[in-house]
Amino acid sequence: MRRFRAERWGGIVQLQTPTALVFVDRARARALGHDGGAAWEGPDEQAEQLGDSPLSAPLEAHLQLTNHCDAGCTGCYTSATPGGLPHEHDLTAWKKSIDALADAGVFHLALGGGESATLPWLGEVARYARARGIVPNLTTSGLYDDATLERLVGWAPLFGQINVSLDGVGDTYAAVRGVDGFARADRALVALRNVHPDIGINAVLTRTSFDQLSTLFAHAKKRRVSQVELLRFKPSGRGRRDYEAQRLTDAQAEGLLPKVLRLSVWRRLRVRLDCSLVPFIAHRNPPPRLLRFLSIYGCAGGDHLVGAKADGRLTACSFAPPPEGSVARVTDLSTYWQSKDAFGAFRSWQDAEQPCASCEYLSLCRGGCRVVSLHQTGRLDAPDPECPRVRAHAAAQSPPPSPPSPTRRSLPVLA
Repeated sequence: MRRFRAERWGGIVQLQTPTALVFVDRARARALGHDGGAAWEGPDEQAEQLGDSPLSAPLEAHLQLTNHCDAGCTGCYTSATPGGLPHEHDLTAWKKSIDALADAGVFHLALGGGESATLPWLGEVARYARARGIVPNLTTSGLYDDATLERLVGWAPLFGQINVSLDGVGDTYAAVRGVDGFARADRALVALRNVHPDIGINAVLTRTSFDQLSTLFAHAKKRRVSQVELLRFKPSGRGRRDYEAQRLTDAQAEGLLPKVLRLSVWRRLRVRLDCSLVPFIAHRNPPPRLLRFLSIYGCAGGDHLVGAKADGRLTACSFAPPPEGSVARVTDLSTYWQSKDAFGAFRSWQDAEQPCASCEYLSLCRGGCRVVSLHQTGRLDAPDPECPRVRAHAAAQSPPPSPPSPTRRSLPVLA
C-alpha cells in the first residue's frame, strides 16, 4: 500500500504492487487502518448515496507542458506549432502547479504536448512530481532527433508509464497523421522498451486505422509493449478540420467492443479505452455492475481528471477549452474545484436530456464526449450525437417520410 485519500463514501487506496487505485468504502478503509476525518462526517448509510458526486479532487491531471512540436500532424488536437504558444509555463511555474496538485491529493500526472520530450527540463518535472508523491506518466510522438531520444531514454526510469503515439503501422500511420513518421516513432518505441518495462502504444481510432487494428496489435505484440491505449478521434485543434472524414463510421463504432476484445485475447495484450469510447461499449449491453467494478467510466472531465494548457489554464480535459468565463489556473485548483459552477456542463451530466436521462448507463457514460457534442451540436451539454442509442432515439423522433403522391395517368383524348 502506498497512499490513501479519504472521500465521503470511504477512500482511494493507491497500491504499488500491483499498480492500481482501489476505491473502498468506509468499513474497508477502517479495516486498513485509515480514518477519514472530516471527510466522513455523517453516517455511513448517507455516504452510500454520494457515489455520483464529484470526487474531493481529481485522480489525475493532464498537463500540456508545451505547444511546441515540429511534426505538423494534420489531426493534432492542440494545433501544435514549431513556435509553441506565447507565455507558456516554464519549469518554475510547472513546479508550482505540481505543488497545488499534490496538496489536493492527485495521484497521477499525464504529461504531454505538443512534444514535451524536446523540453530540456522534462526530467526535472518528472523528478519533482515523484518527490511530491505523484506518479508522472508521459505520452510522446517519438518524432525528434537522436539527441532528444537519447536524453528521454535516460529519463525513462522516472516515469510510471510511457506511451508512444502510433496510430497505425507503415502507410496507415502516414494516412492518419499526414506525416510519414512511422519509422521514427517505432525507433523511439524500441529504444524506450529496451530500458523500461512499462512502455505502451497510444493509437487514435479513425475510419482508416480501425480496419488495420489487427496489424497494429501484431506490431504491439512484436514490440513487447505493456499496453495499447485506444483513443477516439476528437474534433479538437487541427482535428476539427477533417473530423467528418476521420471519425469512426457508425458501423465501426458499434463493432468496437467485440473487435477489441477479440484482438486483446488473441494477442494477450492489455488494452485501455479512452473514456469517450464508453457510449460504444454500452451499445453492447455489458452489465453496468461489471463496468462499475472495472472502473469503466465515460467523460471524467472535471471529476476524475483535469487538464491544463501550456500556459497553466485549467480545463476539464485535454481536449476541451477552458470553461467559459473562467481564468482559473492549476494553482487555483483547490478553490475552483469547490465552486458551484466548476467545469460547467462537464459536471451537470445528471441533468441529461433523453435518451440519456432514462439510460441505465447514465451514471457510467455521463452523456458521452462533451467535445464531440460541442462540435456537432454547438452545445457542451447535449447527448453525444454519435452514441448508437442517441442516434436511434433521434431516428425514432423524426417524422416518417411522406408517402409519394399518386401519379395520375393521362387518359387518351377521343376524337
